[in-house]
Amino acid sequence: MARYFENAAGALVPDALSGFARAHADLVAYDAGDGFFTARHSSPARRAGLLSGGGSGHEPLHAGYVGAGMLDAACPGRVFASPHNRQIFRASRAVAGPEGVLHIVKNYTGDRINFGIAAERLAAAGIGCARVLVDDDLASDSGRIAAGRRGTGATVLVEKVLGGAADTGMGLDELVELGTAVAGRCRTLAAASAAHTAPASGEPAFELPAGELEYGVGIHGERAGRTRAQGGVRALVEEMTGSLLDALRPGPDAPVVALVNGLGAVTSLELYGIFGELGRILDGRRVRLARHLVGDYVTALDMRGFSLTLMVADHDTLSFYDAPVRTPALRW
Repeated sequence: MARYFENAAGALVPDALSGFARAHADLVAYDAGDGFFTARHSSPARRAGLLSGGGSGHEPLHAGYVGAGMLDAACPGRVFASPHNRQIFRASRAVAGPEGVLHIVKNYTGDRINFGIAAERLAAAGIGCARVLVDDDLASDSGRIAAGRRGTGATVLVEKVLGGAADTGMGLDELVELGTAVAGRCRTLAAASAAHTAPASGEPAFELPAGELEYGVGIHGERAGRTRAQGGVRALVEEMTGSLLDALRPGPDAPVVALVNGLGAVTSLELYGIFGELGRILDGRRVRLARHLVGDYVTALDMRGFSLTLMVADHDTLSFYDAPVRTPALRW
């Protein structure tokens, strides 16, 4: 049984949040009582605050993206659990601009409910609030799934683009329109050769036969529609990329932004090999790879897997993406 390095059951998340706050005290402030982070530095041009949140265990998402050029606040929940609507309400009130606050929400039932309750409380308090829903997971794009596609790796790209746009003084309604359009031009697929281990039990979330992959796994260990032989990485990335391009259908001149994301226990050595295959495939299909990120951006505790995200971009999207950013996990 794998053991996490923790003081006691239930102490892992609060201890980590406290340590994160100390490690990045120059960039973020931590409200330990209400459980949220806010940016110490934000553009005075912002007319609306940007806030996101979700379960812990996906680090650096979301607190790692709080700072200049990206999020104004993040609300971490317990491991793989939505933050409470109280956290979201109080964090929103703390960072609301003249036009209020924009919630960037991953498409999970708990997140939608708690962000929705917080939005109602904000409206009652006279604070403007709107939502951009991120639903990029291609594996859950099925009429049999009532909740719709899950929100996964594209969240990082959406948050970055909206951060750049907010710093230009874009209003709340304009940010919603942009964020909705950007989220609609993103799709993600993930594969894993081993599940994460649960902190409470140290047991894997699911078992796989040797040599097989969970193809289309979710970032909370949601089982995929199928397993497949692991085989070589070239064939795997070819299949994943082909599915993403079929879903997005970028035009011949449309640039794409790629995120090659580790899910917690895959090495940089492997991720760069995966990125090399992705670049080769895009070149062969004459798709212009305009920007890329390679590394751990949205993890799933110690899951042995990776995800590929493609975002179809345009000139404005790339301009907002390229805008300066300084957060604990992303900066240029």
